Amino acid sequence: MSLEQVPASERIHIGFFGARNAGKSSLVNAITGQEVSIVSSVAGTTTDAVSKSMELLPLGAVLITDTAGYDDDDALLGQQRIERTRRELYRTDIAVLVMDAAKPVSDTEQALILLFQKERTPFILAYNKCDTLENRNVLQAENQIYVSARSGEGITELKEMLGRILKDSEEERFIIRDLIEKDDLVVLVTPIDESAPKGRLILPQQQTLREVLDANASALVVQTEQLGGLLQTLKHPPKMVVTDSQAFAQVAKIVPDDIPLTSFSILLARYKGFLQTAVEGVKALQALPEGAKILIAEGCTHHRQCNDIGTVKLPNAIRKLTGRQFALSYCSGGSFPEHLEEYSLVIHCGGCMRSEREIQWRMRTALSQGVPFTNYGVTLAACTGILERTLMKNLLLPESDSAV
Repeated sequence: MSLEQVPASERIHIGFFGARNAGKSSLVNAITGQEVSIVSSVAGTTTDAVSKSMELLPLGAVLITDTAGYDDDDALLGQQRIERTRRELYRTDIAVLVMDAAKPVSDTEQALILLFQKERTPFILAYNKCDTLENRNVLQAENQIYVSARSGEGITELKEMLGRILKDSEEERFIIRDLIEKDDLVVLVTPIDESAPKGRLILPQQQTLREVLDANASALVVQTEQLGGLLQTLKHPPKMVVTDSQAFAQVAKIVPDDIPLTSFSILLARYKGFLQTAVEGVKALQALPEGAKILIAEGCTHHRQCNDIGTVKLPNAIRKLTGRQFALSYCSGGSFPEHLEEYSLVIHCGGCMRSEREIQWRMRTALSQGVPFTNYGVTLAACTGILERTLMKNLLLPESDSAV
């Protein structure tokens, strides 16, 4: 996969924030070497977030977002634009606060710094328009830098600073690579039904397959109906079987108990850092009263088929497990409600199309309001009665949190 083909969820998200007319758009254009954003001397030219996927050395594949001014005072749309800017922060891996170097730090900029700190988002203070200063104060912190979008001063240094901060905060994560060794065999069960995308595998299947190959292991990709025959032909059992969660019931009957079994969705929950929360959250399902509200959240947008997993298969499995009817609500894509008090449970997809930071924000939003948070794969495993098995004797959980 070339850098141009890296999905947005796997790119480093860099967000440029600040007050109107601080030079955010000009700095974004200088950093990227492209006219990503419209530049004007009129305050508030950028009225909505503008994103650009690109390769930015020395960082690699990034998604750079230029946001509207956080002090937008437009009577009709200003508050909505501020809200959109704030939501951009929830998917941002590192924030650049662009400030006019000739002006004192404003209340708006102080508010953004507090928001960065609250969300534990690494940030850089970029004092723009430094070429207009007669005298410069000595910068006191490692995350502060003088830049000029007009003259180009500090642009290279800003890129290098972004690289250093991201390198220090980055923790290498794997979907499956750390669970297998060289020459292991992994069987990937990928049902091709009416809900499967035409002509391609879905992203979690692609990512898992690639990590198997990166580990110098082997993968066999098979549909559910061919799985039994395939296992019988193997001289040695596979290291593990990974299946689409909606096929758990059939696959669990075929795969012997001594062969580890899990799903792409469960591996994605581990990869995104919320598997333990998902395992704890699904425990609430059995205790929910008739009519309780459940939010089913998907990270992508797609045309729903007649046998869609989120609207058909998952609700059917929940009704079969609990014997009760619940009030189901749905959200998809980049939309996710911040106020969840009316819900008794949130069931999220694997989150392959959302960044880890955004999924973590969604999880924290639910938990802070006392709402359990789980995901498709964990829920379907619980409904099938094989949750403990799919955690592979708790191998997938953090050592400190490995009690089911």
